[in-house]
Amino acid sequence: MTQQTYKADAIKVLRGLEGVRKRPAMYIGDVGKRGLHHLVFELVDNGIDEALAGYATQVSVTIHEDGSVTVRDNGRGIPVDTHPELGVSGVEVVMTTLHAGGKFDSKTYQISGGLHGVGASVVCALSKRLVVTVRREGHIYRQEFAQGVKVTELEVIGDTEETGTEIRFWPDPEIFQVLEFDYALLRDRLRELAFLVSDLHIEITDERTGAHEVFHYEGGLVEFVKYLDEGRTPIHDPFYFKTRSDSVEIEIALEYHTGYVETLLSFANTIHTHEGGTHLTGFKTALTRAINDYGKSYNLLKKPVQGEDVREGLTAVIHVKLPSPQFEGQTKTKLGNGYIKGLVDSLFYERFYRFLEDNPSVAQAIVEKAAMAAQGREAARRARELTRRKSFLESDSLPGKLADCIAREADHAELFLVEGESAGGSAKQGRNREFQAILPLKGKILNVEKARLEKALANEEIRTIITAIGAGMGEDCDPSKARYGKIIIMTDADVDGAHIRTLLLTLFYRLMKPLVEQGFLYIAQPPLYRVQKGKKEWYLYSDEELEALKKEIGTDGIRIQRYKGLGEMNPEQLWETTMDPERRILKRVTIEDAAEAERLFSILMGDKVEPRRQFIEENAKNVVNLDV
Repeated sequence: MTQQTYKADAIKVLRGLEGVRKRPAMYIGDVGKRGLHHLVFELVDNGIDEALAGYATQVSVTIHEDGSVTVRDNGRGIPVDTHPELGVSGVEVVMTTLHAGGKFDSKTYQISGGLHGVGASVVCALSKRLVVTVRREGHIYRQEFAQGVKVTELEVIGDTEETGTEIRFWPDPEIFQVLEFDYALLRDRLRELAFLVSDLHIEITDERTGAHEVFHYEGGLVEFVKYLDEGRTPIHDPFYFKTRSDSVEIEIALEYHTGYVETLLSFANTIHTHEGGTHLTGFKTALTRAINDYGKSYNLLKKPVQGEDVREGLTAVIHVKLPSPQFEGQTKTKLGNGYIKGLVDSLFYERFYRFLEDNPSVAQAIVEKAAMAAQGREAARRARELTRRKSFLESDSLPGKLADCIAREADHAELFLVEGESAGGSAKQGRNREFQAILPLKGKILNVEKARLEKALANEEIRTIITAIGAGMGEDCDPSKARYGKIIIMTDADVDGAHIRTLLLTLFYRLMKPLVEQGFLYIAQPPLYRVQKGKKEWYLYSDEELEALKKEIGTDGIRIQRYKGLGEMNPEQLWETTMDPERRILKRVTIEDAAEAERLFSILMGDKVEPRRQFIEENAKNVVNLDV
C-alpha cells in the first residue's frame, strides 16, 4: 500500500478511549519508570512498523530539557484526510480513539509490533500536552492535544517534500510518579532495535547533557551476537540463517563460546519476547535434535544429550516476523502462534545440520562441549539436591551460619547477605529478629560466569545461599517458594565490597534470575561518614552530602569518621543506618534491558581482560549505582 493508497479509510476503529487515564497500568504496565518509558517505546514501535513495511529508513528520539520527548520517523505520515465513518481527520482518529490504527488492516501493515492499536492514543491520553506534526503530500500538518482531547484543529503550517510523523509529548504529572527520562534505558532499547532492523538508522539525542548516538548495524543479528559475547571467547564464527516461508520470516544467529553461560534472546516483530514462546521452543527442539543426530551419525556421542547440555556456552538471537502474532497481553512477553514452532523447528534443523556437516571441526567442538556438559549435569543434579531447603515442618536445621527470623510469611521476612564474620556478628545483634535473617559470607564467592554448574554448586557459600532462600535455581527457580520477600546484599563501601557485590549479582542473575526479575533483590546502602558536632550526629552516604553539611554547619569542632567497612559500626549503628526499615536506604536491583545486562555480565565477569579494562576506563567516573 503506497502513500497514495494509504488513506484514512485504512484505519479500522474498534471503539473509545475510556478508562486509559483511570487505569493507565492496564495499558503501560505501571505509572513508574517502566510505564513512563513505555510511552516512548509505543511511539518508536510505530516508526519501526513503517520501516518493516518498507517506508521508513530513519527513526529519531530526542529528550528535551523541559521534560518532553520527540519521536520522529520518515515513513508515510499518519493519514490526514477525513475518516469515512467518524468524519474527522485520520490524525485525530489515531490520537483520540483507542484500538484505532492501520495495524488492524492487513493491507496496510503485514508485519507489525504495535498490534493492539493503543499506542499513540494511550500516549495522547497520558500526556498533559502532545503535538503531532505530519509531513505528507507536499504539506506539513500540525495538531495539538491535551490529556487525550484535541486542543486545536488539524492545520497546514508549511510545505515540504519530506514525509513522516513527528510526535512531541509531555507526560502528565497527574498520572506518573516519575517524570525524568532515563537516557541509558532508551538508548539500550533503540540499539537493540537497530540490530533487529538492519537497514534502519536510529538516532537518540539528550538535550539535557548533549549526549548523541546513532545506531546502524548492517550485520544485523550477527553483529548482535558478537555484541553480546564481547567479553567471551567464541569457538567459531557466528552461524547465520534467514529464510521466508509464505508470510513468515525466520532469522537466527548463534555462536558457541568457551564459557558455560546460555544466552538466548527471542523476538517477534521486533518485540522482545521475554518469556519466549513457540518460536523459542521450536529453536530449542531443533538444536537438540540436530546435535544429537549429528553426534550419532559420526559416532561422537555414546548416548543422547539433553537440551540444557547443547545450550551450554551458547549465545543465540531468534527473530521471527509474522502477520497477526498472538501475544499474551499488551506487554507482549510470550508468542503463542502454534504453527511457528513447527516452522522454526523444521527450517532451522535443516540449515543447522547442514552447517555442522560443512564445518566438521566446529561440529566436533560443539558436540564434545555438549557431551562434557551432560557429564557435569549429573554431578550438578546431585549438588542441586543439597540446595533444596526442607520446610520447617520437616527439619529445624538451618544452612551454614544462617540466623533465621521468626516470621514465616515471605512478605514479612527479609534476608541480609552480609560480607564478613565481623559485620555478620554486628548485624545479628542489631537486627530485628522478628523479620530479619542474617547470613554472613566468608570472603568472595566463586565467579559463576566462568564456572560450570556443578563447580558452582560445589562451592559451600553458593550452596548455602541457594539453600537459605529456598526458591531453587536455574529453570526450577520459583520465587513463590522463596523463604524471604526481600534478599538484601550488604557489603562494605570499598573496592572489595563492590567486587563481592558484583559476584553476588552475577550469582543471582545466572542461577536465580526470576528472583531479580520479580524484584526480590536489593542492595543496602551503608553510610560512608559519621559526623559529630557537640551532641548532634549525622550519617552521610556520599562525599557530596559531606561537603554540603560542612557548608551548613561549618568545620569548627566537628569530628568526621570515615567508615572503611561494616565491621566498624556497632550493632546499634548498623541497625540505625542500614537495617532499620524506617531510616535505611535500599536500592532494588532491576533488569531494565536483558540484552545489555547479558553484555555487561559477559564483559565484567567473562574471560576477556581487554573489554573489561576498556569498560572500566570509560565508565569508572560515571558510575554511582549500577542497575542491571
